[in-house]
Amino acid sequence: MNLQSTFVCILLLTAQLFAAPGETWVTTWATSPQASAPDPSEPLMNIENQTVRERVRVSIGGDMIRIRLSNECGNSPLVVGSATVGTPNAPASVTPGSIHTITFGGSNSVTIPAGAPALSDPIPFPAAPATEISLSLYFPKRVITPTAHWLALKSAVVSQHGDHTRDEKIEGGAVTQSSILVSAVLVPAQPSQRVVVAFGDSITDGDRSSDADHNWPGDLARRLGKTPEGSRVAVVNEGIIGNRLLNDCLMPAIGCFGVSALARFERDALATPGVTHIILLEGINDIGFPGAKLAGQLLADPADIRTADDLIEAYRQLISRAHIRGVKLIAGTITPCKDIVIPGYYSDSKEAVRQAVNKWIRTSGEFDGVIDFDAVLRDREHPNKLQPKLASADNIHPNDAGYQAMADAIELSLVR
Repeated sequence: MNLQSTFVCILLLTAQLFAAPGETWVTTWATSPQASAPDPSEPLMNIENQTVRERVRVSIGGDMIRIRLSNECGNSPLVVGSATVGTPNAPASVTPGSIHTITFGGSNSVTIPAGAPALSDPIPFPAAPATEISLSLYFPKRVITPTAHWLALKSAVVSQHGDHTRDEKIEGGAVTQSSILVSAVLVPAQPSQRVVVAFGDSITDGDRSSDADHNWPGDLARRLGKTPEGSRVAVVNEGIIGNRLLNDCLMPAIGCFGVSALARFERDALATPGVTHIILLEGINDIGFPGAKLAGQLLADPADIRTADDLIEAYRQLISRAHIRGVKLIAGTITPCKDIVIPGYYSDSKEAVRQAVNKWIRTSGEFDGVIDFDAVLRDREHPNKLQPKLASADNIHPNDAGYQAMADAIELSLVR
């Protein structure tokens, strides 16, 4: 055994000694697994004997971490030949000496069955609050149906052929704005910690923000981090582009790969280790999709019109499912979208549904709290539109200032 191998063994033994049996772990970062479709232009869809290096930003810190990998949307076993974690100094490179091996049951490799996740062993890798970590995964075999997150909004690197998980810099790799396989980072639980899951569609995912750290969940995490209790509250983002409460969205042409909120609520929210609060922002696509067209493709059948009662019954299901787990469910009002660039997405009748749903959210008293995102973002003179200074070019997604305004509008007592 060489010196490097001996050192790795010592680190693993130390992690096992400190990670006592039955120790509780909580989530500090997460993203929602999504299915994929063939795309010759996407590097993640053409992986064979290659390494992917991607970055995530944790919210709360810990002396050790565990990594959750997901093959939950795959239809065949997936082999990870080796995996490492390090401290990034650029998308393709890590700080010298920071690389640590990730193991699974003591092995450097893992085969993940179709439809399953895989949780790593504890890794003695201190992660400070609000810092990035770099994860490198080597895929020795062809990846046929990768589980990914398409709107990662953070550059990842796909190497040339070979295992480059221990390279300080991956040279000559292709770059993507999506991520693959990694669905959560966990840290050991501390007393009185809370985990807030931001659960929603592309407005939660951060579409049209400048990068992954400038969506409203990221802004909320930074805001909490400045408070005395910041080290005890994690915020994780489980938004998916195109998500709806009642229907799946599986359209490769627009990058929309996600089952309905009702279908994924267990996996992406209630099963999140340590979850205590969920902030729900869903429903705008249920209202807007029917009859709307994007890239010449119907987003939903024009006859599939959803009423306010349809959405309210879906909300009630989510409330009941959260409450039987002892989890608080906080609702955000649906934000305006007149002048959206997608033909057929907005109409006066659809706006009436949005207003009726928002009235119920504000007045029903059925949620554990309400955040009036609509009031924050709407134009005072034209309440069916976003304020121009807070809107991106598509007139449905906020810009960075809009996402910050959403985070600033959240009463922090709601997540206590």
